[in-house]
Amino acid sequence: MAGEIPDFQAEVRTGTGKGAARQARREGYVPGIVYGGGQEPLSINVPYNDLLNRLKKGRFLQTLFNLKVEGQEDVRVICRGVQRDVVKALPTHVDFMRLRRTSRVNLFIHVTFENHDKAPGLKRGGTLTVVRPEVELEVTAGDIPDHLTVDLTDRQIGDVIHINDIKLPEGAVPTINRNFVIANISAPSGLRSSDNEDEAEEA
Repeated sequence: MAGEIPDFQAEVRTGTGKGAARQARREGYVPGIVYGGGQEPLSINVPYNDLLNRLKKGRFLQTLFNLKVEGQEDVRVICRGVQRDVVKALPTHVDFMRLRRTSRVNLFIHVTFENHDKAPGLKRGGTLTVVRPEVELEVTAGDIPDHLTVDLTDRQIGDVIHINDIKLPEGAVPTINRNFVIANISAPSGLRSSDNEDEAEEA
């Protein structure tokens, strides 16, 4: 099931060139452009504070947005570049690329864990250590999963959960070509301490 795609508001930028871009910045906007998708490029203004807040949240270049521009049809876009001021490092221009529903993109997908109460390892006091709370996948723009699910049923202390243990949505492929670790169930600190003491006595 496709996840909730966040809206991103923008306005059409009238005029072109450096003069129009400077005017936009004076009025509290960041000039930008939307291109691709078999359509003509569209010059836009993005509210400065909105863009800055989203940049601070991280993953901006890996997030799919539903771009809403008055007078235009909503379109799915992904950011393909943010130009910044060389001194203050604040955004001065942003580029978005339109995506068709069949376009392939790389996005970070959240990992959720279920059935904690059915994991013997956790019942014995083990701790679930999450190594990757998000996984970067190559997915189809029209079928983005809301999250990945890890079933903890029957998981024991010492178990390690790899990406290959998770059922991925059809068409989704990890961007890392190896069976990397998602999480593990580690022993309680008291048990680890006693194990270390036993090893020391045997030595």
